[in-house]
Amino acid sequence: MVHQAVILVGGRGTRLGPLTDDTPKPLLPLAGRPFLAYLVDGLVRQGFDDIVMLAGYRGEQIERFCEEMRHPGLQLRCVAEPEPAGTGGALRPVADLLAPQFLMLNGDTLFDINLNDLATPPLPADGSTLARLALRRVPDTARYGAIALEDGRVAAMHGKGGRGEGLINGGVYLLDRRVIDRLPASPCSIETDLFPRLVAEKAIEGRVYDGFFLDIGVPDDFALAQSTIPARSRRRAAFFDRDGVLNEDVGYAHLPGQITWMPGAKEAVKRLNDAGFLVFVVTNQGGVARGYYSEEHVRTLHRWMQDELRAVGAHIDAFYHCPHHPEHGEPPYRTDCSCRKPEPGMLLQAMADWPVDLKGSFLIGDRDTDLLAAQRVGIEGTLYRGGDLDAVVSSILAHPADSSPAAGWAGGR
Repeated sequence: MVHQAVILVGGRGTRLGPLTDDTPKPLLPLAGRPFLAYLVDGLVRQGFDDIVMLAGYRGEQIERFCEEMRHPGLQLRCVAEPEPAGTGGALRPVADLLAPQFLMLNGDTLFDINLNDLATPPLPADGSTLARLALRRVPDTARYGAIALEDGRVAAMHGKGGRGEGLINGGVYLLDRRVIDRLPASPCSIETDLFPRLVAEKAIEGRVYDGFFLDIGVPDDFALAQSTIPARSRRRAAFFDRDGVLNEDVGYAHLPGQITWMPGAKEAVKRLNDAGFLVFVVTNQGGVARGYYSEEHVRTLHRWMQDELRAVGAHIDAFYHCPHHPEHGEPPYRTDCSCRKPEPGMLLQAMADWPVDLKGSFLIGDRDTDLLAAQRVGIEGTLYRGGDLDAVVSSILAHPADSSPAAGWAGGR
C-alpha cells in the first residue's frame, strides 16, 4: 500500500502579488496556521506518514515548517531545488527518495477526498498505467482546462480558456516512480509535458470525486479560504466499538489470527471515509488488566487492522483503548477509571485530540454500555445486533438523527 506523498511547494505565487513577497504561497496563514499544515494534517490522518516537500522559492521557510511539524511516526523531509526546474524537473533530484508508487499534491490546492481510495488498487506492476488523477467536476473549466475521461482513462487534456461545465485536474495524483523516465529535459511540467505523453500512451487513469475543492492561487480564492478551510477542518465523527462490531467477539482477541471482520465492516469504514467523517475505534480491553495480553499487543493488532483497511481504500483516524478494570489485575490497571465504557473518557479524548463536530456524530456499539457512553457526550448511539454493518451505516447516513442524544440506555458489565 502507498505511504508516501510528495508535495510541490516550489512556486513563486506571483498571482497573489505582495502576499508572497516574503512568504511561500503554501505557508500563507489561514486562521493562524499555514495552508500547508492543513494538507499535512489530511495526509497524516489517512495514513501517509512519509512526506517529501519539493521546495524552491523561500525554501528555507519550508524547511523550518517541516522541522516544526515533525513528530514520532512521521517522516517529513524538505528538498530544495538549486534552480527552478518546473513541477516535473523537481522530481529528478529526489528519484532515490521516491517509493515505487506515491501520491503527488499541489501545495496550493486543497481537494478533500479519500486519498486511500485514489491509491487503491495500486497501479499495475507491468507499467501499463503510470498515473491516476483525482478529477473534479466544476461549472466552468476556463481557469483550469478540461479533462476528457473515457472508460476510466484520460483521453484528452485541454488547455485553459474553454468554457462550460466539465472535469478538471484536482491537483492530486497517484504516480508510478517510472514516470521519471518519461520526463523531457528540465525545466518541464507534470501537467503540460508529462501528462500529455501518458495520455498518448493510454497510461493515465482518472477518477471523479465531489469533495470540497479550493485553489488558493488567486486573491479571491485565498480570501475565501480564510473562512472556509478552517471551518471545514471540523468534521462529524463515527465511533465504533471493536469486538462484536468491527470484528467477531471471540473473547479477548489480541492477535491478527483471532480477527474475523464482521460482514460489511470494511465497507462501512470506507463509506464514512468517503463521506468525510472522522472514524474512531473506542474499545474496552480489560484483558490487559487481567494479564491476558499487553497494551503493545493491542497497538500491534490495531496497526494490522489499519493495514487491512487501507488495502481496500479505508482507514481509521485513531484507535482508543481502555486497558483498565475495576476488579481485576494489579495497579495501575486495576482502577475505577474514567475511560472504561460506559464512562465517556475515550470519546472525550478523541474530541480533545481531533476537531469533532458533535452535531451529526454517532456511535455504533453492541452493548448498552457503549450507548450510555455516547449519551454522556451528547451524540447518538446505535445498538448493533449483527448483520451487514455497511447497511447499518448507510441507513444512519440516509436518515440522520437530530442533535439530541439518545435517551434511556443504562447498564454496565
